[in-house]
Amino acid sequence: MKTPAGLQPLIDDGMIDGVVRKLKSGKEASVFVVAHGTELRCAKVYKDAQHRGFHKLAQYQEGRKTRSSRDARAMGKGGRHGRKVQESEWKNAEVDALFRLAAVGVRVPKPYLVYEGVLLMELVRDADGNPAPRLNDIEIPQAQAREWHRFMIAQIVLMLCSGLIHGDLSEFNVLLDADGPVIIDLPQAVNAAGNNNAFRMLERDVNNMRDTFGRAAPEILATEYAHEIWKLYEAGELKPDAVLTGRFVHDTAPADVAAVLFQIEEERLEAEERQRRREAVDAP
Repeated sequence: MKTPAGLQPLIDDGMIDGVVRKLKSGKEASVFVVAHGTELRCAKVYKDAQHRGFHKLAQYQEGRKTRSSRDARAMGKGGRHGRKVQESEWKNAEVDALFRLAAVGVRVPKPYLVYEGVLLMELVRDADGNPAPRLNDIEIPQAQAREWHRFMIAQIVLMLCSGLIHGDLSEFNVLLDADGPVIIDLPQAVNAAGNNNAFRMLERDVNNMRDTFGRAAPEILATEYAHEIWKLYEAGELKPDAVLTGRFVHDTAPADVAAVLFQIEEERLEAEERQRRREAVDAP
């Protein structure tokens, strides 16, 4: 096939030997099967921001560390440099998340490198050696649904224990290789400790898995793992081997609004003071 422009630099510099075929094209990127010596690998070519369909990018990037406070301010103000920094952060976030999660045992494709804005990683295969199907392409038996649901909840816990939330986990972002589910598509991975939307995104990930597997095993639909997991996380008690029940008793006591508003004001003042100190350091 004709070599896509985004992959030509990898061929020119010997990172890959050729392009075999396009594997898929999505809202964020196009994915290709590429040759590297005798191996087949995956190359993910990210789309530019103006061509991506992924909205509300800022809420995913909240809490991520940037290389400098100047870059952080540029991203906040927009403009050409800010957009360039934001694009770089977006592309690098996935490979950082993949290395981080692979190191703690989360089932993700093995990452190799990001080169000229292209992520090169393992090609996930099924038992016959073909590119693995997505979860949404498979008819799931009831017993298998229960097993895979337990596994995916454990994977979500393991991710959170390492400080990350997928942020867009669904049946379309899970592949099935010869050994079971593999989690993919992580450029929007959320920093759990530094993002105000963290619980909402965790809950969405957990509930997407609940709804997917609950179609085959309806009893799964009654579970509430997200609240149970988050309560343990907030208390500093969440462990990879945590025993979960899927049950949660919600607190119905009225909120102390005055105390919440006081805490918000305290954090706002602290944030302003941190910003003043950063600006003083960066000032010429």
